[in-house]
Amino acid sequence: MSTTTAVAPLTTADAETLVSAARAAAEAAGVAVSVTVLDAGGHPLAFRRDDRAVLISGETSTRKAYTALQLDAPTADLVDLVKPDGPFHSLPTALDRPLLFIAGGLPVRRDGRLIGALGIGGGAPEQDHAFAAAALEHLG
Repeated sequence: MSTTTAVAPLTTADAETLVSAARAAAEAAGVAVSVTVLDAGGHPLAFRRDDRAVLISGETSTRKAYTALQLDAPTADLVDLVKPDGPFHSLPTALDRPLLFIAGGLPVRRDGRLIGALGIGGGAPEQDHAFAAAALEHLG
């Protein structure tokens, strides 16, 4: 008989840690960003848009987090899959969901289990991805 070990869910304290760490990484690079943290059910736990961040970054950070959560993969790894010859080419238009295949979204895992997602918008895609990766390093 196998036993299942419970994994602690992503908390609002975890979400605030991720937001603070992502903003610190972006600030160090001189980039104004929006940061979105979703729980495992896709519900918002935290959101922050820097005063100087472009308005659309709020939407892109949320969509990147949602995409990373739903596909359980970094959005940077999915970009080529939606190109015209890619296997997910029709996915963005086939679903009535806010998917966005641009780097900057990362799944959040604890003990190997998906517990949420983090999305960053406002910088270049590679920057957003790096800020998200840096933030995950601060999650205990």
